[in-house]
Amino acid sequence: MGPMTPSELRSRLEGVIAFPVTNFKSDYSLDIDAYRTNVAEMVKFPLCAVVAAGGTGELYSVTPEEHLQLVEATVAEAGGKTAVLAGVGFGGGLSVELARKAQEAGADGILMFPPYYPNADFEGLARYYKAIGEAVDLGLFLYSRDTVNLSPSQVFRLASEIPNLIALKEGQGDIRNYQRVMERCGDKLHWIGGIGDDMVPGYYSIGVRTYTSSIATIAPRLSLQLHERASMLDYPSLGRLMRNYVLPLYAMRARRKGYEVSIMKKAMEILGKPAGPVRPPLPDVRPEEVKELESLMARYEPVL
Repeated sequence: MGPMTPSELRSRLEGVIAFPVTNFKSDYSLDIDAYRTNVAEMVKFPLCAVVAAGGTGELYSVTPEEHLQLVEATVAEAGGKTAVLAGVGFGGGLSVELARKAQEAGADGILMFPPYYPNADFEGLARYYKAIGEAVDLGLFLYSRDTVNLSPSQVFRLASEIPNLIALKEGQGDIRNYQRVMERCGDKLHWIGGIGDDMVPGYYSIGVRTYTSSIATIAPRLSLQLHERASMLDYPSLGRLMRNYVLPLYAMRARRKGYEVSIMKKAMEILGKPAGPVRPPLPDVRPEEVKELESLMARYEPVL
């Protein structure tokens, strides 16, 4: 079975998109066996997609060779049950190479991170995204994050000019702008809540029904519960899940730049899942915070 067409992939995009961590050994070399173990556990759950080398997967710390290994391993473990997306970024040359190799390895879609150049002129950005789109036949996901905060007219233009662009992953947490983008573009794209599990109530209140989850690395069941409760507009139940599990974890993640990944890897380790260290320049979790995280993970038992 080959990769999905862009339209087939888009039709499957409802629910939770998971972002597995990239496992490293103590010497920071890639631990592909540990990675495969984690992905195999993830895809036992009805996720709509899994992203190889996403933000939680430390895209910007892996080599092209490691990137390919991660995509191949994800495709193998997903076994067609779950769509596989590959994160690409850096610049126009490397992003195109990574996307082509990911397509050859069997990925179903490409998540396009912003390029290395911050605050790029929109004309340059447009060429960056178009080059990736021209390099592959796969469905593309536009990722608005960091210094790339696209206006409604800019998203509309990209959706009109890149035939295989099928979705926008909003990573700013800017509900006001996202509503305007959705209103301007209508059904041109599929809309994804992309900044974190803590924004599920906000995203789903404006009609989003797909979100990207870091919590799926430790508790896929909880990620799916968040989607289900939010989809039903069951705010009392959703609120309890947020207060008991999501908000305390995201408060820890917000303490230091890079903790978005470091905290998740340490939580996995506490729960007995293979994780390994983060690669520099991401920071390690402070010893005094490990005990705090251990207490929080003990509270997670009912949703594991």
